[in-house]
Amino acid sequence: MMQDDTFTTIAGETGAVFTEKRSKFIAAALPVRTVEEVKVHLETFQKKYYDARHVCYAYMLGAERKDFRANDNGEPSGTAGKPILGQINSRGLTDVLVVVVRYFGGIKLGTGGLIVAYRTAAAMALDEAETVEKTVDETVTVAFEYPFMNDVMRIVKEESPEIVEQSYDTDCLMTLRIRRSAMPRLKTRLSKVETLRVAE
Repeated sequence: MMQDDTFTTIAGETGAVFTEKRSKFIAAALPVRTVEEVKVHLETFQKKYYDARHVCYAYMLGAERKDFRANDNGEPSGTAGKPILGQINSRGLTDVLVVVVRYFGGIKLGTGGLIVAYRTAAAMALDEAETVEKTVDETVTVAFEYPFMNDVMRIVKEESPEIVEQSYDTDCLMTLRIRRSAMPRLKTRLSKVETLRVAE
């Protein structure tokens, strides 16, 4: 059975430079989690390479790989963002942003040449990246009475979710994080503990 609760992303930021007919393509691949993060990175690149003719990019977000965008930033439509996104897709990556900055060298590359150049630059940056597999996690918060702490802790020890936070007031509250495929079993086991309820 294929786990639908893992995804592949990159471990850290990488870069590469590709030159074609005196045009210089500076590529960077960055791990990102949100559109806000993407915006921050793009602003940084636009400031850093303020004198570049084009700052093109593509990103893919989320384990379902449904949240994505490709931007040509003034290049002919489909010649920059799409080939960059194509490289992200061909590697099955998500939570990744690839930016390719172009300094024009005076010789036109034509649409075919542009597509190849952007694709190559993106591929080079991604080739440098170490890929990591991450799990899609879910959290659950449970409340129970103190005498049943041992029962709960035994389940936590056996199912090994991460304890995100816990507090002991009149009731004990515990927030647990575990990969999506293991959550139903964790909930079923916890629900058998006396006094325990899942807090909303």
